[in-house]
Amino acid sequence: MFYLATGNSEGLWIHLIQTVFPRYVINTLLLMGGVGILSLLFGLSTAWVIARLHFYGDRFFEWVLLLPATVPSYLIAYTYTDLLEYAGPIQGFLRKIFGWNSAADYWFPEIRSMGGAIIVMAAVLYPYIYLMARTAFRLTPVSYYEVSRVHNRNFSFAVDLPLARPAIFAGLALVLMEVVSDFGTVEFFAVETLTLGIFNVWLGMNNLTAAVQIAGIAFIFILGLLYIERKARSRQRFTDTTQRNNSIAKKHVDGWTCILPILICCLPVILGFIIPVTILINFVLKGLSVAEINLLTSSAINSLLLALSAAVCIMVLSTIMVIVVTYKKHPFLKLLSAISATGYAFPGVVLAIGVVSFSGSIDAITQWIAFNFFGIDFSGILLGSIVLLIFAYIVRFQAIGYGAITSGVNRLSPNVMNASFLLGRGFSNSLVFLVPNLLRKSILAGGLLVFVDVMKELPMTLLLRPFNFETLSTYVYQFANNELLEEAALAALIIIIAGLGPVILMNSSQGR
Repeated sequence: MFYLATGNSEGLWIHLIQTVFPRYVINTLLLMGGVGILSLLFGLSTAWVIARLHFYGDRFFEWVLLLPATVPSYLIAYTYTDLLEYAGPIQGFLRKIFGWNSAADYWFPEIRSMGGAIIVMAAVLYPYIYLMARTAFRLTPVSYYEVSRVHNRNFSFAVDLPLARPAIFAGLALVLMEVVSDFGTVEFFAVETLTLGIFNVWLGMNNLTAAVQIAGIAFIFILGLLYIERKARSRQRFTDTTQRNNSIAKKHVDGWTCILPILICCLPVILGFIIPVTILINFVLKGLSVAEINLLTSSAINSLLLALSAAVCIMVLSTIMVIVVTYKKHPFLKLLSAISATGYAFPGVVLAIGVVSFSGSIDAITQWIAFNFFGIDFSGILLGSIVLLIFAYIVRFQAIGYGAITSGVNRLSPNVMNASFLLGRGFSNSLVFLVPNLLRKSILAGGLLVFVDVMKELPMTLLLRPFNFETLSTYVYQFANNELLEEAALAALIIIIAGLGPVILMNSSQGR
């Protein structure tokens, strides 16, 4: 990508700077700021209520608050547009009740706007902050609470939030990375961000060099967010020196006073899950989503095969990398494996540029070797094939598998491999026969997360898929982009249902 950025954009880069590029940057910053603030409001309020209060239904809301994470931001954008646009049921109902005849008779907020994009994206991204903040609040020792009482300080503001600040900022950084990476929502709402600019310049103006130069700016944004996330996890240390490390007891709330925490928990769930899922189910029950059943079936099969293939490849690679790095302790291999796990932080559109350019070079080399050494007219195996998509998914989602396996290895005894060696097995033999048994839970958890992320992935799939090849995400995109959300409802529901597995997994692991 950096190599391509040094090329000649034929004057287009200067033209972009003078016209639309400042708007790309300003819109990206506004979207990041708005989504960040609203996600903090949803995430922190719900995390504190769940961690500190005991009220009717708190155990239920504990995992229900994670459900919006199953809804891709582009799906919620499609459903809310269908609900709130001029021809939608809400404005139609208002016109019927009040006798309005046209849009000139009344004012209604425009959903396809910066404000609409902020609301719908925050409604599905706040679980990043909620999950991390909830965990941080629960890990606060009771001794800190007692000290704050002795000094007559407000515990929530003087102790709870400062202690949870690293976790909160880490969650916020993840939210903002998703905002920078988003394509489906901003494209549908016509909010011109850096990611949409890359897409438009690359495909619309057919200028890859200028698109890469815009991607370089997005790269700087992501590096800043990565720095914030790393800094948040490393800046502060707090140690409880008491012998007992009990968690803080929840405050019981009952009667009328429990209405407020219930409302706080209900609002983001209703916005981010109940409303969009209800709209999609309504379309399915009305029989409006079966017009292209053959195309839907083939798209579902394609998504399933792609997600399974990517999950298997990523988990095999991650297992080998982590085990080799952990037990061989080679610093250069450790550096390489760490670099390979950074792809998840970068927008899919940016990675697609690097992947397609690199793959084109590889295909050109293999074509030259095949023709000059073997006399074979070889067209290459990457560009225009399923292999290119799987390779792109590995680059993008390697971090998920790497993190899952690293977490599992850290819980193993450091003497496990030594014991295997003493029993006569070599390193490779131990890797094949011992590791899958010891790490099967981590492998399954990481594989499940990769599977769902590949099912939801839109921009990379849209840009790199072969001709006439649809997945569930591109199927939904094609119909919704043509204002035919009804026909994409069943495919959208399948994507959401697939995301329930990781939500259950995340909640159970946090509980443990």
